Amino acid sequence: MDISVVVPLYNEEESLGELYAWIDRVMKANNFSYEIIFVNDGSTDRSWAIIEDLHSNNENVHGIKFRRNHGKSAALYCGFEQAQGDVVITMDADLQDSPDEIPELYRMIMNDGYDLVSGWKKKRYDSKLAKNLPSKLFNATTRMISGIKLHDFNCGLKAYKHQVVKSIEVYGEMHRYIPYLAKNAGFKKIGEKVVQHQARKYGETKFGINRFFNGYLDLLSLWFLSTFGQKPMHFFGFVGSLMALIGVISILVVGGMKLYHIQTNTPAPLVTDSPYFYIALTMMILGTQLFLSGFLGEMISRNSTLRNNYKIEKTI
Repeated sequence: MDISVVVPLYNEEESLGELYAWIDRVMKANNFSYEIIFVNDGSTDRSWAIIEDLHSNNENVHGIKFRRNHGKSAALYCGFEQAQGDVVITMDADLQDSPDEIPELYRMIMNDGYDLVSGWKKKRYDSKLAKNLPSKLFNATTRMISGIKLHDFNCGLKAYKHQVVKSIEVYGEMHRYIPYLAKNAGFKKIGEKVVQHQARKYGETKFGINRFFNGYLDLLSLWFLSTFGQKPMHFFGFVGSLMALIGVISILVVGGMKLYHIQTNTPAPLVTDSPYFYIALTMMILGTQLFLSGFLGEMISRNSTLRNNYKIEKTI
């Protein structure tokens, strides 16, 4: 199979029929063998009924229905698990991503040898204050930390080699950082394509401003896990050792002051009157705790068996 199109969605009943017809038209015009995997993320409208109708008319349409809303990362994870195409395309269901981009994305993967191609919505039709400005700040930070020179990490329109989607684990809110996940999995040829962005035709956006704050926390988590995930003792042990060293130096200062007063036969203040005593006590405790955290981190796998245990009600 040439292409799998994975479409996560939440309450998009107005756009599904139009999106399907558009994708189908592009696939037939280019003689692609394909499948469309709609992942219904706990929609409360008629989205699933529409997906069932589309499947009854075209066996290339598949569907996954969550019992409740799990989020976009969960939807992509389950869609990637089922995808069979040589190239996997992801796009949003709100018609803001254009299926006309699919042939060129496919060519860049198959002919140019890219592992992943991310869309860049150079001209956007979103609110400048609510989405454009925060998006620029978010992307600048992500470029700096990840070392990947992309303009739009969070664009829903992306293309992947089949091996990429089978090698990465998208969980939590990590869909924003799929290029970073791919890089950490050893896929280094990551490209970018300017894509057409269209104004939302139906309904309202499902994302609030809080996603940008959560995005930075997720980025820090991903950076830490990619850097120290397999060697947490390198982080906790270093910081713990540094604090323990400060504690030892403070103890030596307190002891030296005590010996000085003894040798000079001068009145010595109480040990507890010295600020160095409390510095030493605090640093020794913190250093010990960080050492223990490092050892526990080495012993406990970060991969929970329940991380991607999503409640799937039905699969087509």
